[in-house]
Amino acid sequence: MSVTTKAGPAAVYNDSVVRWFAIASVIYGVVGMLVGVIIAAQLTWPELNMGIEWLSYGRLRPLHTNAVIFAFGGCVLFATSYYVVQRTCHTRLFGDKLAWFTFWGYNLVLVLAVITLPLGITSGKEYAELEWPIDLLLTVVWVAYAIVFFGTIGIRKVRHIYVANWFFGAYIIAVALLHIVNSAAIPVSLTKSYSAYAGVQDAMVQWWYGHNAVGFFLTAAFLGMMYYFIPKQAERPVYSYRLSIVHFWALIFTYMWAGPHHLHYTALPDWTQSVGMVFSLILLAPSWGGMINGIMTLSGAWHKLRDDPILRFLIVSLSFYGMSTFEGPMMSIKTVNALSHYTDWTVGHVHSGALGWVGLVSMGSLYYLIPRLFGQKKMYSVPAIELHFWIATIGIVLYIAAMWIAGVMQGLMWRSINPDGSLTYTFVESVKATFPFYVIRLVGGVLYLSGMVIMLWNVVMTARQGRIVDVPVLNVNPAHA
Repeated sequence: MSVTTKAGPAAVYNDSVVRWFAIASVIYGVVGMLVGVIIAAQLTWPELNMGIEWLSYGRLRPLHTNAVIFAFGGCVLFATSYYVVQRTCHTRLFGDKLAWFTFWGYNLVLVLAVITLPLGITSGKEYAELEWPIDLLLTVVWVAYAIVFFGTIGIRKVRHIYVANWFFGAYIIAVALLHIVNSAAIPVSLTKSYSAYAGVQDAMVQWWYGHNAVGFFLTAAFLGMMYYFIPKQAERPVYSYRLSIVHFWALIFTYMWAGPHHLHYTALPDWTQSVGMVFSLILLAPSWGGMINGIMTLSGAWHKLRDDPILRFLIVSLSFYGMSTFEGPMMSIKTVNALSHYTDWTVGHVHSGALGWVGLVSMGSLYYLIPRLFGQKKMYSVPAIELHFWIATIGIVLYIAAMWIAGVMQGLMWRSINPDGSLTYTFVESVKATFPFYVIRLVGGVLYLSGMVIMLWNVVMTARQGRIVDVPVLNVNPAHA
């Protein structure tokens, strides 16, 4: 709990749980992206599932999304939020045992997901596939997470609450609300339940959850990371602290109402669809405000991008964030959605956000964290970080460009009609035309996975040559702060 200094015993940060979450996130990243590459290959050559039901696309796809979003992304968020809240509050993490419970409990949830999803034990809800016993366990873990995080803020040694903690706190509260409401179900056995909602209400609640899982889990929380790690790595203050507060409140208020844009041209009432579209369009302003704030933090330090691959990860991630948050509102416009809905354009959009924004900002933050967690000044191999950056970026561009082209092509083929009103193309013809782009997507996915494997090697080597160092609270050494 403490180290001895000339002035006597001093409290130290609880970096042990941060260290375990950080290492776990890199491992899960490799596993989740490997499953993604496998299903991308299956979409290109369906016979690759070899007729084995547990390896079919329908079983592996939810495993992929849960592994990348909740295993990789979730562990990154646990690690960074625990690290940041201690440093910005100048105090040790509240409740050591409870913090460790969140680590083991959350990983138990992930292991159960790995077992149940390939077996077809699923609620069938997008991003919420886990069955009710696992949902209950996750709820308990999340409450413990909230107690640890807000408890740490409650015992802080400084009056000010840094903006990164606002974003982390909002994500923790919102995800709890979303998970509890959307997962309400009537169990009929240990492995099967039925949603408490029915019909269009069920769809509405699901996409209120689904879009806000993107909005809070994959956006607000990672913006908390951005507001801490970009200033630290660039050694510059946030460009505009006032803008960061405006960004927070505008984003938090607006995001909650955008979910209906997933249900255009369905049985959902038209006015509800329009509300979702309007709020999606409004979202462009706070999203770009945050992007500009992060990028302009480099004012006077642009030259650092030439030599610092970690900073490059963080800044390029913001570029993808800006691109995705322009594309999303545009796709929510009903006339655009009429072309894009149910096509691979949506897949391209999701992955420009997931691989470009979430992936790159996570990798940059982990490259900042790992050496400090193991008493090192830098990663084992900086050239490997450089190689990872370029492989990942090229992989993203190939992936999303292929999906954009495929998606627009699919939308145009499906709506093309002959003078007599019959369809110009059969569905099979659109699938055949998409094949080359599926191959390109697979190549992009393999590149992105390769970068993640390089990162895992670099992390292992850094950990092997490193040492565990207790960092005293209030240590102002830039190497440890």
